[in-house]
Amino acid sequence: MKANTALSHHKTLDHGVSEPPMRSQTKRVGRANRRMPKWAYLLFILLAGFVTYRIVQQRAMEVKATQPPARPASVARVITKNVPVYLDEIGTCAAYETVQVQAQVSGVIMARHFQDGSDVKKGDLLFTIDPRPYKAALDQAKAQAALDQVTLKRQEDLRTRNVIAQQEYDTAVANAQKSQAAAEAAQVNYDYCFIKSPINGRIGLRNVDVGNLVGPSTGALVTIQGLDPIYTDFTVAENDLPLVRKYLGGPNVKVETYLADGSITPRMGDLYFIDNAVQPGSGTVRARGVTPNLDRALWPSEFVRVRFVLDTLKDATLVPSQAVQVSQGGPFVFVVKADNTVELRPVTPGQRQQGDLTVIESGVKPDETVVVTGQLALSPGAKIAPQRYTAQTPATPDRSAASKSASSYE
Repeated sequence: MKANTALSHHKTLDHGVSEPPMRSQTKRVGRANRRMPKWAYLLFILLAGFVTYRIVQQRAMEVKATQPPARPASVARVITKNVPVYLDEIGTCAAYETVQVQAQVSGVIMARHFQDGSDVKKGDLLFTIDPRPYKAALDQAKAQAALDQVTLKRQEDLRTRNVIAQQEYDTAVANAQKSQAAAEAAQVNYDYCFIKSPINGRIGLRNVDVGNLVGPSTGALVTIQGLDPIYTDFTVAENDLPLVRKYLGGPNVKVETYLADGSITPRMGDLYFIDNAVQPGSGTVRARGVTPNLDRALWPSEFVRVRFVLDTLKDATLVPSQAVQVSQGGPFVFVVKADNTVELRPVTPGQRQQGDLTVIESGVKPDETVVVTGQLALSPGAKIAPQRYTAQTPATPDRSAASKSASSYE
């Protein structure tokens, strides 16, 4: 009986009349899966995306927690403007004109017409020497000249009528000319009694007083110095001569004079003289500028600072001097990127300029932003909290503080 049942079951499978119960159940499950709604898939995707977002967010928070906070730093923009090419020297001032007033005639000083140390103009009366002897000599010479002119006129009339010889007429002409010259000489001596200032300037301390007997051999009665303009004398080092010769004679060569304490605005003058030889022993060349001095702020023999301007550098790139740092690799600056991270940039600095700026010959571009203060805490890639840099006026003014400049940088 069992054998017949097994045979019957085998035959059923071979002829495809019926299937086993297990295979039929599997097919029903597959059909049920195919009937899963679309919203379930969408829900699954949303849940997976949310989980992924939370994982990424958590990792970002962990990374942010491990990063150092942004460092505070002052920043400034790289600017461009015309700046001078110059040499800084030490010099002294010298009077533009110096006159030692002396007596041209002998006599007693009758009056003094100035105050020691006062300003005088050309033609101002300084001293009066007793003019009476010279006035008498002038009157006598004029009278003799007038008489000789009358005699000459009479001789001319007689010579016209051939009454006198030619020699007599010539003698009359000579006498008239001689007496006229004597009268003019007497006039000069009389005028010398009134000693006047030959220049505009400042008068010094007098050497004689009223009542002194003076003459051509007495010496200087007083000294007058012209102070406007004034000379600025300085020297150029022998090593700088090639640079000076390169620009000498150019239109931009100027001499700027100022005081070390910054009490006056720098005065721009012209180069007046440069020597044709190097001074033995010192290795320097003497030079002289002419400086305006209308307010008499500069005085003869006063020590001054001199900026010998040789040329003008057009559209130079400048940064605050504090922005330039020095490492073993050479000078560099920190350049601020758009995301407030910094980049170490090697630079080639040039001359320092007015307003505590430094020329950058290469390494940065105009309108880039550089770190001015706070570099010690920075490294390439570090993030900063930028603040606008404001230049500070030094307690002891130097040349850059002598004239006002922009105090802030965007």
